[in-house]
Amino acid sequence: MTPADYDAWYDTPRGRWIGAREFALLANMLEARSGETLLDVGCGTGWFSRRFAREVGLSVTGIDIAQAALDFAREESPDIVFARADATCLPFADGAFDHAVAVTSLCFVAEQARALREMARVARRRVTLGLLNRRSLLYWQRRKHSGYAGARWHEAAEARKLLADAGIGGIQSASAVFLPFGGTLARAIEQRLPSSLPCGGFLAVTGVPQSAGSQGRPQDRSQ
Repeated sequence: MTPADYDAWYDTPRGRWIGAREFALLANMLEARSGETLLDVGCGTGWFSRRFAREVGLSVTGIDIAQAALDFAREESPDIVFARADATCLPFADGAFDHAVAVTSLCFVAEQARALREMARVARRRVTLGLLNRRSLLYWQRRKHSGYAGARWHEAAEARKLLADAGIGGIQSASAVFLPFGGTLARAIEQRLPSSLPCGGFLAVTGVPQSAGSQGRPQDRSQ
């Protein structure tokens, strides 16, 4: 699949709905303010980078190791900074960004813990991950699909521990996309289910790096 084909999936009815649900959950948990800085780790074609910049008003930097995806991202959004970099060795100073986010990209990183420690190092306010949820209908439907080949699926408790081990506190988790086929019934049900349920196909976890701020870190308040 080319970068253009991948990005075009978000323009299909199902892709548009899933993308909107995932973005809304991440944006809500990120608690970012317009004008703040965001590092999008594993940004791919920049679909989420563009939305964070356009809809939240963030100053976004996206990094990825796939040059073709970065070339596409730059063409689509010349106003966003995109750079080739490894998630496990980020070329940025400590606390260089207000926020760091990774949208399912860490599911394909072998050294997840190392990458997450790097995100915690460069983020001042919050680190947020979007992950594939092993306790979901999506897992049972798509785990053997070629598009998910090599992906690591997480459970909420496992994801929270991953953040805690990286020195991140105040951890929260939520999920979305409970019925991934995305039809009329799925959309109606989605509106009635709280994001606190741990069984959505898209699992979001967020927290505050221990080194962030001078007022101490909040206690774990996971859902």
